[in-house]
Amino acid sequence: MKLGLTMFATDQSMPIVDLARAAEDRGFASLYIPEHTHIPTSRVTPPPTGEAQLAEEYKRTLDPFVALAAAAAVTARIALGTGICLVAQHDPIVLAKTVATLDRVAAGRFVFGIGFGWNREEMAQHGVDYRRRRALVREKMLAMERLWSHDVASFDGELVRIEPSWSWPKPVQHPRPRVLIGGGAGPTLFRHVAEYADGWIPIGGAGVGSALPDLRRAMAEAGRDPAHLAVVLIGTLPDPDKLAYYESLGVTEVAFRLPSAPADVVKRTLDQYATFL
Repeated sequence: MKLGLTMFATDQSMPIVDLARAAEDRGFASLYIPEHTHIPTSRVTPPPTGEAQLAEEYKRTLDPFVALAAAAAVTARIALGTGICLVAQHDPIVLAKTVATLDRVAAGRFVFGIGFGWNREEMAQHGVDYRRRRALVREKMLAMERLWSHDVASFDGELVRIEPSWSWPKPVQHPRPRVLIGGGAGPTLFRHVAEYADGWIPIGGAGVGSALPDLRRAMAEAGRDPAHLAVVLIGTLPDPDKLAYYESLGVTEVAFRLPSAPADVVKRTLDQYATFL
């Protein structure tokens, strides 16, 4: 089981280039950063953490693709991923090129963590119907996979249509970078994973043990080998007993949560977490 990291990269936290170097130097396997294009000031949607107020870092996130490209330029081994990208809020043609370009800059180290989103106001300002966000993400992902894997690509869905087109570069990873879907356990999420992804990103480890048999069953029913399933627990805190338990379940990777803080605080935390490697 690999051990990685995740942090809300912001304009106030440890610079992403310094963080990526420090993470790789200590031997961590991966670094994931989240995405929010903006946060509308209206608070119709409650914070996903259950807290009364949305944490400051949600308002200040860096663009993950620009940030990870900078991280890729100063590292050689560490996997670099979105944790997660809000696909519904992107144009699929532009996003396909962005992902492919980043995978090339990173020499095949990019991990495409995606999600359906929780913030209704943020989505609405991108013209996304919250009720159809899962269907929209599915079609955008299927369309992007065509662009990544075909010299002349087209897609004719209900929500996404692309006429026959050329689109380069192609990702280094073939036919696409590894795709991991974030979200709560359930048959709908697991159908999405089984259809067009390579694994699941649950936040924390609660309920993972009881959910994994259902996910593996969904993979098998879709004609895919559950043995190749990636399960990346993101945002956890290190605990020896829990890590041993996760590994016994077949969890492939755990990404420890770093504070969105200045370098001195983050480096101390990195050194603490490195004792688990």
